[in-house]
Order: sequence, then structure tokens, then C-alpha cells
Amino acid sequence: MMAKILLATLLVLVVLLLGGGVILAFWDIPAPSATVEKVIPDARFSK
Repeated sequence: MMAKILLATLLVLVVLLLGGGVILAFWDIPAPSATVEKVIPDARFSK
């Protein structure tokens, strides 16, 4: 009985991991599009 529960749990875990991997592989996640502007003082550059 305990072996069947363990096997079922492992099977569910494997299916969830494989499904998550497939979702991450095919999900077209958009890149961040926020504009970042930062002022860099001239003193940081060598002349």
C-alpha cells in the first residue's frame, strides 16, 4: 500500500516537473520595456 502511494506521488511530481519545463520552453515571455535613464558624472571617466 505504501509503495503505491510513493509511486503515485513520484509520478505526479515527474509529470508536474515535465509540464513546467514544457511551459517554460514554449512560453514567449516579453522582455521588460521600461526606459531607464541614469546620469553618470564626468568625474567617473578618465581623461
